Amino acid sequence: MLKPLENIRVVTLAVNVPGPLAAKRWLDLGATVIKVEPPEGDPLELYCPDWYQDINAGQQTVRLNLKTEEGNDELTKLLLSADLLLTAQRPNALKRLGLDWRVLQVKYPQLNHLAIVGFPSPNENEAGHDLTYQASFGLLNPPNMPKTLMADMAGAERAALEGLALLMGRKAGRQKMVTLYDAAEYMAQPVKYGLTTDNALLGGGQAEYALYEANDGWLAIAALEPHFSARLKAELGLEELNHEALSNKFKQGSTTDWVDWAKQYDIPLVAVKPKL
Repeated sequence: MLKPLENIRVVTLAVNVPGPLAAKRWLDLGATVIKVEPPEGDPLELYCPDWYQDINAGQQTVRLNLKTEEGNDELTKLLLSADLLLTAQRPNALKRLGLDWRVLQVKYPQLNHLAIVGFPSPNENEAGHDLTYQASFGLLNPPNMPKTLMADMAGAERAALEGLALLMGRKAGRQKMVTLYDAAEYMAQPVKYGLTTDNALLGGGQAEYALYEANDGWLAIAALEPHFSARLKAELGLEELNHEALSNKFKQGSTTDWVDWAKQYDIPLVAVKPKL
């Protein structure tokens, strides 16, 4: 694997999910990542220790109390030789720690700063979490909770990309803000434009792009393109592709049988993994 970020030093104050995931991307690309955690540690370590270990593997972790003079002095030493600072605190919190952008520019002219926040300006100091960002764009199906942290994961990827742009741009002293609200909005585009709403083309309205019950579980079929749908129709011996016809067919076999069958005829079909 290419290591374009060798000799790059990143200091991160970000805990929980988006920031550490972004830092993991840079680590994989060769950067040295030093993670500064508060004295009590990263909350993710408490409520999901296995994921915490996976995300933070390879990073150098130190615990500092940045509300003390000693902790600030140690952070100063780290930032003096850093190329990028990653934060996930709200701007007001950074200001209270003496880490607002105007201060950083003066003390560390070589430093770039990537700030992950919840909302874009002028609401960057408002509180939010993945659940609230998803709710804002119609990505929830109450009362069911979401199966993944969509805004956090998308925000992490966006932060990784923006951080890479800062580092590869070969210019120091720049700041970039990534918002999780914007990341959720980006992921909501299929909903916004009606592609995945109920009974839309990719929302269950197309018979060959839907979920069906086999005799021992569920199948997901995505024979959307004409050559796939034509092959599906031919190999199943159907006169027409509709929900009723496909439902009756798939109930006649097991998920394993149907997956093997689909591989034989190059049809995009998989068994739906049971709930964890």
